[in-house]
Amino acid sequence: MKFATKTIHAGQKPDPSTGAIMPPIYQTSTYVQAAPGDHKGYEYSRTQNPTRDALQANLAALENGKHGLCFASGLAAIDAIIKLLKPEDEVISSNDLYGGSYRIFTKIFEPLGIKFHFVDMEKVDDIESFINENTKMIWVETPTNPMMNIVDLKAIGHLAKKHDLLFTVDNTFATPYLQQPLNFGADIVMHSATKYLGGHSDVIMGAVVVNDNELADKLAFIQNSCGAVPGPQDVFLVLRGIKTLAVRMDRHCHNGTIVAEFLKQHEAVEKVYWPGFHDHPNHAAARAQMKDFGGMISFSLKDNRQEKAFEVLKKFKFFALAESLGGVESLAGHPATMTHAAIPKDQREKVGVTDSLIRLSVGIEDAEDLVDDLRQALS
Repeated sequence: MKFATKTIHAGQKPDPSTGAIMPPIYQTSTYVQAAPGDHKGYEYSRTQNPTRDALQANLAALENGKHGLCFASGLAAIDAIIKLLKPEDEVISSNDLYGGSYRIFTKIFEPLGIKFHFVDMEKVDDIESFINENTKMIWVETPTNPMMNIVDLKAIGHLAKKHDLLFTVDNTFATPYLQQPLNFGADIVMHSATKYLGGHSDVIMGAVVVNDNELADKLAFIQNSCGAVPGPQDVFLVLRGIKTLAVRMDRHCHNGTIVAEFLKQHEAVEKVYWPGFHDHPNHAAARAQMKDFGGMISFSLKDNRQEKAFEVLKKFKFFALAESLGGVESLAGHPATMTHAAIPKDQREKVGVTDSLIRLSVGIEDAEDLVDDLRQALS
């Protein structure tokens, strides 16, 4: 199946009892057994649920993987992945990443004895010096949040294989429609399914996809043992959202291109961060590993004051000021005080998260309306 066909059909089939074309919402906690151990493949819904099974199979197909696992949130998925490690293990991570990832790494897992190195991954050669006998994982976002930095997945994949490291990619911004990290050597792909996969700002969920059977078994054991699983109603909503993923992403990319080009020419804007620009760092890698460049854009103001950024954010009409991203509606945020508030000021400013930086999640509205909104807000 091609990608758009997978979004609609992979992992799903008509309900055998009724012919319902959509997987039913199995809103049940337990399943009746004819005798102890004599059941129809389901015992308890923390462990398995037919609705969740359909979504997990669909996600695996979209990422060209064998095994999909769903979690109660993106952070629950991250939590499960890091639980593959043990005290004294070390992780090399992007130095520009989602503030919630930074928080769980430094505030939850570092006190338990896992060490994290936050490094610039623009040049892969700079990463190898951080690898030692305790290094067990490389953690990557690409494009990164919020600076839209591009990490060369193929090069990192070779490096991880050379040193026998787990290579994990947070693919939330790109989605499997634009980028499939397993194809470039990743071992684990993670998503906040809350974002583009769900696509309608109405659900919280995380997802993990892997190819390796043993790794899948370990993650499934953690999923079941720790219990951070989504409910069947939320699973149904993400399954429904994925059916339009391909057409939504095409529109996000189309609108993102128009918005980025407008911002780049605006006199009040200092710099625009969007991987589709030819002068964007690692643009060549983006072209090699991405189908298109997405609808996530960050920009800074020439008047680099928090107050000025707040003025712009308050004036928006269509770009709603809100946490999150990836919905059909356009959203705007102030990373320094919102998504990345958990990162100390000196560290966030080193990677470009300045007081005037604004992050946009460009929705699927009419692009002309979005440009008009930006024009009046920046005036």
